[in-house]
Amino acid sequence: MTDPPFPMPPLEWVRAFEATARCGSFTAAAREIGLTQSAISQRIGHLERRLGVTLFYRRARSIALTVEGEAWLPHVRAALDGLRDSSEALFGSGRGRLTISASQSIIELWLMPRLDALAALSQGQLSLQTMVLAAQDAVPEDVVRIRYGTGDWPRARTHRLFAERMAPVAAPGLCAHGGRWTELPRIAFAGPRPGWTARFGIPATPVPHLRFDTFAAALHAARAGMGVLLGSLPLCEVDLAAGRLTPLGCEVLEHHESYWAVAGLGTISRAHWDRIVSALK
Repeated sequence: MTDPPFPMPPLEWVRAFEATARCGSFTAAAREIGLTQSAISQRIGHLERRLGVTLFYRRARSIALTVEGEAWLPHVRAALDGLRDSSEALFGSGRGRLTISASQSIIELWLMPRLDALAALSQGQLSLQTMVLAAQDAVPEDVVRIRYGTGDWPRARTHRLFAERMAPVAAPGLCAHGGRWTELPRIAFAGPRPGWTARFGIPATPVPHLRFDTFAAALHAARAGMGVLLGSLPLCEVDLAAGRLTPLGCEVLEHHESYWAVAGLGTISRAHWDRIVSALK
């Protein structure tokens, strides 16, 4: 005699569990799903009785996953992700609209040369939004964000645009007089990348005589022969190939951080994400 099959809990109960575990509270999960806090609590109570275990420790002002809840959560997430991806692949008509939020430098130097491929993905509905660095975490979740960092953002699809490599670059005319390039005027810019003090044996003084708030503006100044820029080689690639800039010295700084495309798992299907990644290469 075989045992009867395990009774599967309703999907809405499982979804309430995953949202609560991710959001950290019944109230936040209710807000995300569009239910009341008591409805979420009730669904999880039904789920716990069906499974015969306690999934959350209820405390006065917080909740926490039990050992059983922590063990089950990755399986629930994998199942919901698989259901979402398969539904999109089989029944979805595809998302034609594409919104990308990035710094002005990335828009100008990385996205614009790839605009045709991105526009083909968006079916004419491509939106590029200039991101204010201090407010990057406030961008809506349905937007693909280009962020600088190590790529370890949880519960997100991520793709590194390039390996960050930096070296001093300048306009050929600026170097024509000879002498050491370390004696030439320097250009600095604000942002998350390492500055002149990272390497290259550059003295702290004199300080860079030009300072910009974006890498793109600093790059314009370097093209114009106004100084030496510690440039991101992938972002300077077009200028280097065209001869508008030339690398100085032989040392290259390889940095562990770089630019990443980031999107929420629940807002972009795997197939659509793969097409976006291909267009960003």
